[in-house]
Amino acid sequence: MSETTIPRAATGASGLAPWAARPETTRGRRHPEAPPGAERSEFQRDRDRIVHSTAFRRLEYKTQVFVNHEGDLFRTRLTHSIEVAQIARGIARALGANEDLAEAIALAHDLGHTPFGHAGQDALDECMREYGGFEHNLQSLRTVDVLEERYAAFDGLNLCFETREGILKHCAPVDAEKLGEVGRRFIVGAQPTLEAQICNLADEIAYNNHDVDDGLRSGLIGIEQLEQVGLFATHVAEVRRLYPALAGRRLVHETVRRMINTLVRDLIATTAGNLARVAPQSADEVRSAPPLVAFSAAIHAQQREMKHFLREALYRHYQVLRMTTKAQRIIGELFAAFIADPQLLPPRYRSPPDGDRPRAVADYIAGMTDRYAIKEHRRLFAVGES
Repeated sequence: MSETTIPRAATGASGLAPWAARPETTRGRRHPEAPPGAERSEFQRDRDRIVHSTAFRRLEYKTQVFVNHEGDLFRTRLTHSIEVAQIARGIARALGANEDLAEAIALAHDLGHTPFGHAGQDALDECMREYGGFEHNLQSLRTVDVLEERYAAFDGLNLCFETREGILKHCAPVDAEKLGEVGRRFIVGAQPTLEAQICNLADEIAYNNHDVDDGLRSGLIGIEQLEQVGLFATHVAEVRRLYPALAGRRLVHETVRRMINTLVRDLIATTAGNLARVAPQSADEVRSAPPLVAFSAAIHAQQREMKHFLREALYRHYQVLRMTTKAQRIIGELFAAFIADPQLLPPRYRSPPDGDRPRAVADYIAGMTDRYAIKEHRRLFAVGES
C-alpha cells in the first residue's frame, strides 16, 4: 500500500480526518437505542450485528460466478465480502476515514443477493416485473431494515443511517422516493460518505481480481488470454522477470496480489489528491462534493478493459451460461409455483402483514442459498422428493 497518502497532520487524535464519518455524530437509527457503551462505537455495533446475522451466514453458500457445488475453492459471497472488507479497511485507514464504518458497509453490501449470483438476480427481477421489480441493493437494505428477526424491540438490525446509506449503492429515483432520507441522495444527486465510496471501489477491486483467480482455477480462461489484457500483462511480465522459474498457482497468486496492490495504491493516491483539492471539513461536505474516491484515468481504463474481458471470456463462457440457464429456470419455476399456490410456502411467508405476497415470495427466494434453492426445486418438481 502506498506511503504517499494524506499528510498525518490532516488527522486528529482519533486518527480520523475531517472528512471521516464519526459515530458520535451519526444521523441515528430508525428505532432509538441506548448507546453501546465505551467499549465499542455505534459503527462497531453495526459491524457486530451484521456478522451475527442469519443473512451473513447464508453468504457462505451463495455463489459469485461458480455455483456452490462446482468446487470448494471458488469464492462465495461470504469470502468476497470479507475480501472487500479487508481492502476497504486498508484504504480507509490510509485516507483517515472511519475503518469501522467501511468494514460494516463492506460486510453488509451483498446480504440481499439471490442464489446463483447475477443470473439469480436477473431471473427474480423478471419474475417481479409486474410487482415492482427486484434489485439486490434494495434487498440488502430490506434485509437489515425488515427481514432479520433477532431483536425483541424491532424488526431488522436497526443499523445506523450511515451504514444503511452505504449499503444502498444503486437505486432508481422511483424506488428512492419510497425510502425517505436514506434514498434522498439519488433524487438530489448527492454522494454518500467517503467510507461508502471507498466500499464501492473496493468491491470492484475484489471481484475483478478474484474472478481472474477463479476463472484461471476453473480452466475456463487461460493465462495466454489474460496476457492480452493490459493490467494482467504488465504484472505477469514483472513476476516472470523476478521469478523466471515460477509457474502454476504461485505465478497466478503473485500476479493477482500485485494487481490488487497497484489498484489500491492508485486509488489512495488519486483520492488523496481529490481530498486535498476539495478539502471537505465534514462527512456532509463529502456528500455535497463531486465523487472523491476514484482511480486515475489510466488505471480506470485498465480496470474497464479487464471488466470487458471477464464479461466476454468468463461470464459468457458456454459452461457458465449453461449453469446460468439452469439457475434462471429454477428461480422462475419456484416463483411461479409459490405465486400459484401460497400453501407451498413456509408459514411465515404465506400471509405477509402488508399483503404483498409477491414481495414475500421474492424475500423467500432471495434468502435461499444455492443448494437450498436446488433442493427446494427438487422437492416441488421431482417425483419421489419431499
